[in-house]
Amino acid sequence: MIITRRAFTAALSLTGLAALAGLSPLRLISDAMAQSAADVAKPQSLPDMGIGPADATVTIIEYASMTCPHCAAFNATVFPKLKAEYIDTGKVRYIFREFPLDIKAAAGSMLTRCIAKDDAQKYFAVTDMLFRSQNDWVVKNTTETLTRIGKQAGLSQQQVEACLKDQALLDKIAADQKYASDVLKVDSTPTFFINGEKIKGESSIEEFQKRINPLLKS
Repeated sequence: MIITRRAFTAALSLTGLAALAGLSPLRLISDAMAQSAADVAKPQSLPDMGIGPADATVTIIEYASMTCPHCAAFNATVFPKLKAEYIDTGKVRYIFREFPLDIKAAAGSMLTRCIAKDDAQKYFAVTDMLFRSQNDWVVKNTTETLTRIGKQAGLSQQQVEACLKDQALLDKIAADQKYASDVLKVDSTPTFFINGEKIKGESSIEEFQKRINPLLKS
């Protein structure tokens, strides 16, 4: 799937994000290229946002779209259990990477990056807030709601507007998405990699336990 500039601009006007109309379109394309654990592990254009020890035995990488209801459901029901059992206990490093499926998701990811800067804990907190309020900011006036969230997090009106017009940031998100699509063959959200092994879809805590525990013992 490729979002053309014409479709991209039309979508912006419909969602209240017309100020972004000059930005480049996100390209959602996939090629049949091989992946490896090394391909998955290295960040590309944007620095990784991760929690848990950097030297943990197991690393989980999640690719998610901020407008994806399955991602929001996973965030609400499974991630807290993963965090309590594995991340907070130092067994797992957990990394979240943006894979926006539409312009609203891209805007949400941009705002999260602008609010958090290089603070991973804040990044995960804002991500959680956006997932939990997904119905509000996705269904209603997106720009107005994201602006309010940005202000609640300490940004000014001008900073929020500058963030949502940041071509360089959008380009980096789009480049990382393209890498995930082309090289890692990510084509849906959420997609997870556990030490390089791919899991597609909203998996249960039991599924994660089944895959994580043997890695901890080895």
